[in-house]
Amino acid sequence: MKFYFVYILKCSDLSYYTGMTSDLEKRVTQHKDGKTYDGYTSTRRPVELIWYATCNHPKNAIKLEKQIKGWSRKKKEALINGDFENLVKYSKNYTEFGKAE
Repeated sequence: MKFYFVYILKCSDLSYYTGMTSDLEKRVTQHKDGKTYDGYTSTRRPVELIWYATCNHPKNAIKLEKQIKGWSRKKKEALINGDFENLVKYSKNYTEFGKAE
């Protein structure tokens, strides 16, 4: 069975990059080596893999990637830290918690 991965990288400017791949190790190495064309991470190296999830179908991985990309920074950080109570809280009140403090 083939697996697909949704991942979050922490960039040198402390921003987050969310992506999807079928080969996590290879893709993270490409980001670290700057072999991501002129992509988001190419000017924000070094990058660090800080979270990933495994999916068994590419459609599920694409859906999760798009979902996470639309989240606020606080909500992404709750996911990264496994803080599911705040993940739900930040989902319910984006106007209050979606803004940077």
